[in-house]
Amino acid sequence: MHQIVVSSSADTLVSKARGNSMGCLGNLIWILCGGIWQALAWGFMGVVWCITIVGIPFGRQCFKFASLAFAPFGKEVQYGGGAPSIIANIIWILISGIPLAICAAINGLILCCTVIGIPFGLQCFKIAKLALMPFGASVH
Repeated sequence: MHQIVVSSSADTLVSKARGNSMGCLGNLIWILCGGIWQALAWGFMGVVWCITIVGIPFGRQCFKFASLAFAPFGKEVQYGGGAPSIIANIIWILISGIPLAICAAINGLILCCTVIGIPFGLQCFKIAKLALMPFGASVH
């Protein structure tokens, strides 16, 4: 997500560029420290869910997780949707949402034990929240 900033101040442009490079650096460290395996696992599960016609909506949610697990820095999750999303989220929670959210939250707590791991722990908390409510959410 690139932003065009119109400002007379050069500091604003430098800070926007620095924020993008930090997200890139964070994603690179995330991928090297295991993010690639999480993304591949979510992508594989998405393919498995999509084998059946009934599982296609759940497979699409797994692909959403895969894109977030591959490069979580610089991405935002926007929640929305209506009644169908609520019903689908309830079914999702009963099938697999709670264990996935618990695993991501525990991973986030472990990462937050060190100062260096705090940004990575916060990304795990982002994934944990999405694990509870994936339907109606969009990753930007």
